[in-house]
Amino acid sequence: MKQGGFPERIWRSRLGRALVLVAILVLLATIRRQDPPPPPPAAGAGTIVATPIAFDPADPARRRAGALVFLAGWTLVSADDRFGGISAMHVENGAVTAISDVGVMIRFPVPGARRRLPVRFDPFVEGPGRRTRKSNRDTEGLLVDGDRLWVTFERHNMVWRYDRASLRALSSARPPPMRRWRGNSGPEALVRLADGRFLVLAEGRDDGGTLSDAALFAGDPSLQGTPVRALAYRRPAGFRATDAALLPDGRILILNRRFSLFGGWAARLVIVEPDFGQTIVGRVVAMLEAPLAVDNMEALSVTREGGRTIVWLASDDNFSPMQQTLLLRFELVG
Repeated sequence: MKQGGFPERIWRSRLGRALVLVAILVLLATIRRQDPPPPPPAAGAGTIVATPIAFDPADPARRRAGALVFLAGWTLVSADDRFGGISAMHVENGAVTAISDVGVMIRFPVPGARRRLPVRFDPFVEGPGRRTRKSNRDTEGLLVDGDRLWVTFERHNMVWRYDRASLRALSSARPPPMRRWRGNSGPEALVRLADGRFLVLAEGRDDGGTLSDAALFAGDPSLQGTPVRALAYRRPAGFRATDAALLPDGRILILNRRFSLFGGWAARLVIVEPDFGQTIVGRVVAMLEAPLAVDNMEALSVTREGGRTIVWLASDDNFSPMQQTLLLRFELVG
């Protein structure tokens, strides 16, 4: 290249260097789009490491956030790239059954004295569309009952029912009210009410609004033709529903989360009475935000221990090193 020629003058200017870098990024993106998609996660076993954490690192003695009393918490990490992305969970008999947003069931024991825990990964082989596309296995809502489980697929706005042991699909449906839900903010939470009805909540748009779609089913939402009614859920302003669970007294507990550039991650827990109307309205009973232990809170489960109502929360790390998988255990006192 001639000294001081046109190409060199371009490279020496800030604008020129910026244009070259943009061209390189566009080229890399084009090459990446031509690469074959990564293979679906395989079934198998692994390990995770659970590290205890304080509820408030700046004040380790702090235990309370509204109606929640902090009992224990852990960060969960694993060298296995199948671990992460937890979007819903079910805690039962000292074990956690979770699903990830890449269509994998993750099962591991509740952390105790041991910090290194065994974990089992089992993908949902059957589901909407081709399994090789990540968007076809975006599992978000989970309901476990005996030997059956129900899963919602966000981008397809579907509900599938599986055999719990084999993950063999038993039934599936794309209910009419859910067909118009936005693909990337669709069915996020799934709960069965005390009278046997099923409630599905959409995540809702990230537009600062307060209303999102909901659907109330007379019975199994994975069966074609189950009677269903379209409702609305009034969420805390700026928050989006991510999971729901039934409380022992028949009320509904809804987890909502928010992210803001300056405030970071935050969560709100809302209790809804079972006799809700066309618009589901609840009351905020707990607020989690910095400096408390909080991340992208997406998973919720409720258990009973010695007459106490225990609330479990977990976060979705989006498989990002900038986030973390938290597992938090509380007593609900309100």
